[in-house]
Amino acid sequence: MVRIMGIINVSPESFYKSSVRVRDEEIACTASSMEEQGASIIDVGAMSTAPYLDTVISVEEEISRLKHAVKVIRDSCSLAISVDTPRARAADAALSSGATIVNDISGLKYDPDMARVAREHSASLIVSAYSRGTVRGDAIAATLELLRESIGIALDAGVDENKVVVDPAIGFFREHGRHKFFTRLEGMTWFERDLAVIRRLRELKVLGREVCVSPSRKSFIGRVLALDRPEDRLYGSLAVEAVCIMNGADIVRTHSVRESMHVARMVEAIIHG
Repeated sequence: MVRIMGIINVSPESFYKSSVRVRDEEIACTASSMEEQGASIIDVGAMSTAPYLDTVISVEEEISRLKHAVKVIRDSCSLAISVDTPRARAADAALSSGATIVNDISGLKYDPDMARVAREHSASLIVSAYSRGTVRGDAIAATLELLRESIGIALDAGVDENKVVVDPAIGFFREHGRHKFFTRLEGMTWFERDLAVIRRLRELKVLGREVCVSPSRKSFIGRVLALDRPEDRLYGSLAVEAVCIMNGADIVRTHSVRESMHVARMVEAIIHG
């Protein structure tokens, strides 16, 4: 059964402002609602890593935001808590506060201490396709190579191989970016790359890992539908999520838990009869 991961951002800088929760009561209410709506995991982020935004904050500020948010979420629901960060110190603080999953957009490649932190906390990992260099050529072949590298880093550090999930990093391959948390792309546009990955998502199954996808409200949907505002991209997001599930996604990370849950259950009913 496909699992739904609900997004709570405690970073006012996030690209989708409707996902931002800052006050304790907002965070608690959202976490509780996501549990009632059927989410299995809550993914909390304290620093936006959207490639086109200049949103990097200090690690101290990220830690402060995360520790507080994780505590509020932990006290508000019984769901597993994932922390969305590429920084080991921030992950360590969140795991010490009650998170059990690290969602690292850099695939353990930005911070050399991240895999060790995950192992020491016996945390599960979601590793995204990421390169410090420039990626060229076939979209899926490049994605597979980068994910194999991240899996290798995790296993070499002693992380339980059953705790490693892969993510193709939809939205994080760009020709240009404003920080270090994206992969530079040549030979095709970011838009073409994201569509190709979704079209061929099932090919990632060769890695023998669960696949997590996060297309919710992303820019490629705005490009296809000519919608500049993330607030207007719900229906496009749900269509993409349906295709991803049909193509083998195991976890859907979303801003819209209720709607994505309906999509997942309907697609599963069609596929499995």
